[in-house]
Amino acid sequence: MDVVIAGGGPVGMTLAVELGLAGLDVLVLERLTPAQRREADGPMGMRAMNVPTVEHFDRRGLLPALRRAQASAPRPWGEGDNGEPATVGHFSLLFIKNELLDRDDPDIRRVGRAVNGGGFVYRADLVELLADRARELGVQIRHGAEVTGFDADDDGVTIHVCAQENVDTEEIRAGWLVGCDGAHSLVRRAAGIDFPGVEPEQVSIQAIVELDGDLPGGGFADGGFSDAGFYMHGPLPDNLHLVGITEYVTGEVDRDVPVTAESVQASLRKVSGRPVTVSRLLYGSRSTDTTRQATTYRKGRVLLAGDAAHVHPPYGGQGMNLGIGDAADLGWKLAAAVRGTAPEGLLDTYQQERHPVGKWVQDWAMAQVALLRPDPRSKALRAVMKDLLDTPDGATYVVKNITGVARASAGFEGDSHMADR
Repeated sequence: MDVVIAGGGPVGMTLAVELGLAGLDVLVLERLTPAQRREADGPMGMRAMNVPTVEHFDRRGLLPALRRAQASAPRPWGEGDNGEPATVGHFSLLFIKNELLDRDDPDIRRVGRAVNGGGFVYRADLVELLADRARELGVQIRHGAEVTGFDADDDGVTIHVCAQENVDTEEIRAGWLVGCDGAHSLVRRAAGIDFPGVEPEQVSIQAIVELDGDLPGGGFADGGFSDAGFYMHGPLPDNLHLVGITEYVTGEVDRDVPVTAESVQASLRKVSGRPVTVSRLLYGSRSTDTTRQATTYRKGRVLLAGDAAHVHPPYGGQGMNLGIGDAADLGWKLAAAVRGTAPEGLLDTYQQERHPVGKWVQDWAMAQVALLRPDPRSKALRAVMKDLLDTPDGATYVVKNITGVARASAGFEGDSHMADR
């Protein structure tokens, strides 16, 4: 193979499409089957799409398929009187009013109404449409196949692969290996690439539950704060509730502890101070605000993209979009390297361009964590930020950045180099 991609999520499949367009022999290895992926994502597997991501899909002829996939995803921010979203995202859960945006700003004017957001999509649906396109381009996709290790040399990589429920290991030879295998990336660890960062101070639970008892609010943007943490909730059909609960923590956090009805109830009571009862748990997941970035996105013939290269808090919904930006930038550069048409140092510009973008997104995400701290100074700063976001200048500045509009216009997304390729 020219390239083997470890991981068949949105980032890995985007990269597969890019390399397939270049006519390369590409193999995607994904340890989960499609059914297992949908089960793992659960009903909370919805992701936000930012402007550069949607523009990239449009250039690739995938926008109609994306819009069809988005039809099944809800609009969590609701709609205003004109049918547009009443809010256009948030900064540290301070929601930004659509009506405040400066429509005469050059960046806002360039994208028009698209700045209201690229909408939402279920991750499994997005992966499916990308996989369909990749197969059309000749890309091979193997589900239930996990990369267990590799041996790299100057000429390529020998990848060790194990199929589910099979003790035998297969060896596959490729010119290049790209790790798109998530935050706990085996490819990154086996390559010996450091992953420094900051430890968590928040642990969050996202759950769908049957809930008895009184909680203030009633929309997903509603909730409350306390010295223990904060929560949001919104009603669903059949007496169900979607809840998001975040607790402030110190010390080590075990993300692998199962989410149960009892643990959701305990966290919700602790944060809300209300004697609510969770009578049934339909779905639950746990996450933290751990922030880490690989010191390098390339080591010889091994490269990283997406969560394998960077992780950060979910505030702003930029994680998947950041990874898709990695894939868009890496795709044409790696293809040129494989074909032998790349000028000297072209592939090195992947690290030079994408590493600073990853750091910038992480800084914005960590700033939002800081504004959620319960101490008096953070509360005072949060009040100041709320006032700024209630002004046209403040709202426009933040929305341009969280939607990727400002970064793309400044040439930071990497995508700008490939519009005609």
